[in-house]
Amino acid sequence: VVDSHRDVVYLNDRARELGLVRDRQLDDQAWQAAQQALTGVDVEFDLRPPKRAAGRSGLSVHGQARLLSEEDRRFAVVFVHDQSDYARMEATRRDFVANVSHELKTPVGAMALLAEALLASADDSETVRRFAEKVLVEANRLGDMVAELIELSRLQGADPLPNVTDVEVDTVVSEAISRHKVAAENADIEVRTDAPSGLRVLGDETLLVTALANLVSNAIAYSPPGSPVSISRRRRGDNVEIAVTDRGIGIALEDQERVFERFFRGDKARSRATGGSGLGLAIVKHVAANHNGSIGVWSKPGTGSTFTLSIPAYQDGDEEPEQPRGREVRPNRSQREEELSR
Repeated sequence: VVDSHRDVVYLNDRARELGLVRDRQLDDQAWQAAQQALTGVDVEFDLRPPKRAAGRSGLSVHGQARLLSEEDRRFAVVFVHDQSDYARMEATRRDFVANVSHELKTPVGAMALLAEALLASADDSETVRRFAEKVLVEANRLGDMVAELIELSRLQGADPLPNVTDVEVDTVVSEAISRHKVAAENADIEVRTDAPSGLRVLGDETLLVTALANLVSNAIAYSPPGSPVSISRRRRGDNVEIAVTDRGIGIALEDQERVFERFFRGDKARSRATGGSGLGLAIVKHVAANHNGSIGVWSKPGTGSTFTLSIPAYQDGDEEPEQPRGREVRPNRSQREEELSR
């Protein structure tokens, strides 16, 4: 509450935390709004504290000023509330729309150019065949991207898992390998796996296969020809860990925290050359979270990477998983060395 002389006559702790009042002095933007409010006009304003308040950064504060009382026009009351989460969500939404637009533009533009080339080469059957194959590649890439966008949207809006069951980890591993058998052979990559474990988890088998298949696909895409990709599984505490290790180009330390973001690519030129959509690891992250599990990464440029999917183990008497807590762990060094020794 402020009077016509800008003297703050009442405030709470939250006003200080959000930067509305500093040293008993009302913020300049808030004071301008309060001056208008003293004339009887309700005013809304946005307050962006220039300094970190209460150890927080990136605050976005919305406020409103109005007369404290119609009978006594000496005081204005200023309310503010923290809308930083909303502002961050809006920024994320804008980035997502921009990224989707950019990613869709690439294959669509390529197909348009190829279509023009097809028309210009209508009398040359060999050229038509070559361009038609390229159109098919771009169309498949576009279709995969749309399918993954739909899957990611579904996972982000999911509450409890719809098809919870006792899942055999060995079945998940076998199916994930089977999905990419041809891709591995074409890339001259040997996919190795340890012996069947008999381990079980509680979850949705289809989603778990999708997540592990994405990790295997990623490992194949970023591995040099002739190198192996290893898959291992083990029980660790209350969880079952499935690790996928490659001997590829590795991931820079500064990029490791961002690899699970939608459309993030460390090496953009190489990533697009692999044909990936940039959504695979984001899907893995959400599948793990929906299973009350986690996904972690260990990587060293020039050495390779290990992605570890950790899912709560099935316990006799289990009926449904707990609500996701969004944990994330990183595989320890000993596990990495264990994978490389294979």
